[in-house]
Amino acid sequence: MPKFSWHTRAVPEGLPVRQVYGFLFVPDGRVLIRVDGRKHSLPGGRPEPGEVEYADILRRETLEEVTVDIDDPHYLGYQCVDDGISPYAQVRMAALITTAHPAAPDPDSGRTYRRLLVHPGKAGDLLSWGETGYLQATAAAEAAVTVLGLPGDGLPDEGYL
Repeated sequence: MPKFSWHTRAVPEGLPVRQVYGFLFVPDGRVLIRVDGRKHSLPGGRPEPGEVEYADILRRETLEEVTVDIDDPHYLGYQCVDDGISPYAQVRMAALITTAHPAAPDPDSGRTYRRLLVHPGKAGDLLSWGETGYLQATAAAEAAVTVLGLPGDGLPDEGYL
């Protein structure tokens, strides 16, 4: 069974980055959760050949999966996944959504994902990633206030984008 650990420093040299995911916020401070049936996840995915900039990967993936444009993403850290064979990193970033386009099918999967907006405090529960998920959601909520300048209190209830 893989082991997961959360780190707020840069990804170490030699540890491959296999995925980049984002906590994407709307101006009122809620975060977007991608919904596929009963599964909740963050928008993001794998780098394509030649892609090395985390921000570029996240921008492409969020447009493809949840049809939103984002501002400059802020690096939060990475989750190390140690499968006992070949450890790798999953980068996490936070960004402000600048434009929400009508929902459309993901060109890779053909699925149209729903976009749920929730209080950042609920993200850890919905993602069901255990302790590392809560640490990531907390880091994202802090960055939303301190880096993105979003409100931290008095957020509206959840709803769909």
